Parts: sequence; structure tokens; C-alpha cells
Amino acid sequence: MKNITLIIPAKYEKESLPSVLLELKKFPFNIIVILEPTDHETIDSIKNFDCTIIHQINKGYGDALILGIKSVKTEYFCIFNADGSFNPSEISGMYNSLKDKGGDIIFGSRYEKNATSEDDTLVTIVGNFIFTKLGKILFRLPITDILYTFVLGKTKKTLDLNLQSQDFAFCVELPIKAQRKNYKIFSIPAHERARIAGKKKVNAIRDGLYILKKMIFMFLKN
Repeated sequence: MKNITLIIPAKYEKESLPSVLLELKKFPFNIIVILEPTDHETIDSIKNFDCTIIHQINKGYGDALILGIKSVKTEYFCIFNADGSFNPSEISGMYNSLKDKGGDIIFGSRYEKNATSEDDTLVTIVGNFIFTKLGKILFRLPITDILYTFVLGKTKKTLDLNLQSQDFAFCVELPIKAQRKNYKIFSIPAHERARIAGKKKVNAIRDGLYILKKMIFMFLKN
């Protein structure tokens, strides 16, 4: 798995990030952590870990992920949360499934058969259902959990998508652009764990509107 680099956006995650990196020590992944240069507490909390820290000058979740993907030097990248909700043991299964099916990008899903979540709420369930359904209707997306960013993909092909979304609309821009380029994308069951500490950065109304606006814009642009 040395050909996989984990991208961990970790804004203000000093309570959980050290535990996540400690768990990742068991695995041979390359690790990039994206942090704001003023987030001194989180930076200090991981100074003894073997990872590459990249300072994010601009703002936004999508901006952090795009910066991370552009910094990857391995054949594959994997987006990985800093809150402990993703299980690193699942990455090998994602990688093997992607290779076996000749895929380009694989999306973890909490709504596939045998998938589970310890962190889902009514708001996230309803929001995901709506946006995933819109993705199927408007763009024929074959994935089942459009807002869940446990994603593993080919680095070069993902860079070729020229992703632009600096906010949470990144979640929909990635699969939509991949589908339009006829990339092979699909979902695999994932098991979302409860976050270790801290609070979610997502604002359901604000970020939901960003995502809806992005989907409408991309549909009309086609």
C-alpha cells in the first residue's frame, strides 16, 4: 500500500488527529495532513508523527482536498477524515476492489448493503438521500452516498478533472466530473465510526445550499 497517499484535512482537530495518526502507524500509507498555518494547537499535537504537513492558505474543505491531491506523488490517493470516523482497515478492500474492477475512483458508502454508521443523523440521512437521488436523476451517477468522502482514486486521472470547488460542493463535483469523463466509478460498503472528539464542520443549511447550487450549475452548464 505504499502507492497510496492519505489526504487528511484537519482544521482544528487537535483532540482527534493524534489518535488517528497513531492508528495509521500500523499501515504503510503515505500521509499528507492539510492544516491552516494559524492552527498552532493541531500542528503542535502531531509534531512527533511521520507525516507531511501542508499549510492551507485559502479557506474551505474542497480547497484543502484539491491542495492535497495536487501534492500527492503516489499513483493513488485516499481522502481520510481527521476525526476517527473512517476505518483504515477498509482501505485495502477499497484498493483491491478498484483494481479488480478496473475502476478509476471508488466511493465508500454508508447505504450499501451491510454498511453501517455510528454517526449518521436524521438530517444527514435525508440530505444524503436527496442529493444522491438528484445525482442519479441529473447525472446518472452510480454511487449511493454522494456526500460521504471516504474516496480512493487514481491521482493523475483525478487531477485531470480540474476540480474547482473550495467548499463542501467538492463532494458532488468530483463524481459528476468523473462520470462525464466516462471514468469507471462505483460504491463499496463502508462502516462509519463515531468521531473521537470535536464537532462536525458541516453546516447543514449553508453547505446544503452550496451543494444544490453546484449541482444545478453543473447540470445547466452541460
